[in-house]
Amino acid sequence: MLRELSIHQFAIMEEVHLSFSDGFHVLTGETGAGKSILIDALGLILGGRASSEFVRYGADKAEIEALFELSPTHPVHPLLIEWGLECDETLLIRREIAASGKSICRINGRIVTLFMLRQIGKKLIDIHGQHEHQSLLDNDEHVEWLDSFAGTELLTIRHQYSQIFAEYQQVEKELARFRTNQQELEHRLDLLAFQKEEIEQANLVEGEDLELEQERNRLSYAEKLLNNASRAYHLLYGDHQGLDLIQKALFHIEDILSLDERLASVYELMQSSYYQLEESIHQIGKYRDELEFDPKRLGEIEERMHLIKQLKRKYGSSIEDILAFQAKVEQEIEELTEREWVEDQLLKKSEQLKKQLLELADQLTALRKKAASQLENRVEQELADLNMRSTIFHVAFESSSTLSSIGQDQIEFQIAPNPGEPLRPLAKVASGGELSRIMLALKCIFTDINQIHTLVFDEIDTGVSGRAAQAIAEKIAVVSKHNQVLCVTHLPQVACMADHHFYISKETQAGKTRTQVNLLDFEGRTNELARMLGGAVLTQTTHQHATEMLRMAELVRKKV
Repeated sequence: MLRELSIHQFAIMEEVHLSFSDGFHVLTGETGAGKSILIDALGLILGGRASSEFVRYGADKAEIEALFELSPTHPVHPLLIEWGLECDETLLIRREIAASGKSICRINGRIVTLFMLRQIGKKLIDIHGQHEHQSLLDNDEHVEWLDSFAGTELLTIRHQYSQIFAEYQQVEKELARFRTNQQELEHRLDLLAFQKEEIEQANLVEGEDLELEQERNRLSYAEKLLNNASRAYHLLYGDHQGLDLIQKALFHIEDILSLDERLASVYELMQSSYYQLEESIHQIGKYRDELEFDPKRLGEIEERMHLIKQLKRKYGSSIEDILAFQAKVEQEIEELTEREWVEDQLLKKSEQLKKQLLELADQLTALRKKAASQLENRVEQELADLNMRSTIFHVAFESSSTLSSIGQDQIEFQIAPNPGEPLRPLAKVASGGELSRIMLALKCIFTDINQIHTLVFDEIDTGVSGRAAQAIAEKIAVVSKHNQVLCVTHLPQVACMADHHFYISKETQAGKTRTQVNLLDFEGRTNELARMLGGAVLTQTTHQHATEMLRMAELVRKKV
């Protein structure tokens, strides 16, 4: 439950600190005093969108802190554990909004994302205001209310259904692509066939571009290579040339060895070099003899290299890349060629998924109808407590042949407020006061389901007066027996039923407007109720009436 709320430099609130207890808290004050601003501050604590407009004029930033007391089994604990946020029995949420609009969220001192704060906030406080009446007029929301009421069994099946439905939608999307893009696929197939044929006709071999370049160089410089090879051969081999002179030197050294063996090692080196040089001369001669200038072959090489260059420009920077591209093209051609088979498989998959969806949709419908009957009884009981005893509440079903994300059911809440009247949609028959009471009835029912034990009602009693206002006040008092309730109201009937009464006022000093929040004692409550009953001028009659209301409210609270 919410225990402390501190607000600093927020809108017209300069410095406000509130302490909350168990039970029913009411917040009253004149229009424009800042009651809605207080609710806005709570909304930001729960992950609402921040704006620089929230920062008090002239301040650098606005700060809001809320301290919550948690039971060991509170549903927020699993999330805190998942995110590694330490928490025992208290949870401190802090929100800072800079004048630039930048916002910082902290939970127990650690910075968290806005998403994390919203996930936490959903489990801490349920804020309900006038605008939420619109959800009662939206038929799409009715199925959400009903499914939440139905509970775990239905929600489990619905989750299973939604997963299969997502897969079904993907299959249908693929089928649509096959059907609507037939011409585009044919064009794609023609392009792929051309690319495949162009690469195949080239008969590429990995590494041949390097070999071709070397061969082209040999042919282009054949004359120069031949001259150099011939001169080198002539210098090494022939009368009185390199090899012949080395051989003569060996003869002379051999004669020396017969008289002095100290040159034996030199002789061995020269003899080895002679044989190596002889082999080298042989290789040079062979190289020289193989050299030829062939203009025709050079032209063929140039043409081949040009072809490879063109293919590289289209399909890759190397022959390896081109061949890899060819393999990819062949794979895609195979897939497109077999598209009829693929389409057939998708059709079978679609039919299989649709069959599963229809079975689950039937289960959802059966569970919804069972839950609808129970919800109708519960809402009518709650409405009876809210001075709408003759009202018939009905959950209408209309089955659709089209599968949607929630099944085949279209749900609509209908009421007949008076005996003898036909059932009609809420939007056509419900007044603002009736919508407030229906919403309160639903909130009372869903409080235990949602396990959120701090409820905020922001002027949900708008458009209500008389006995209906008294009924709302008593119902909120009943809810507050097991939940912490904060209620912003203009109705004295509601205000008098509270366990704790805060009065919100504003004052102007030195040209600046400030909001103040004060917890009222019995006398203060009496004066505030008198103001709510009689306006700006307090009379003895309104004061007596206010005193009587508080005493009667005390008796009523003991009975509820």
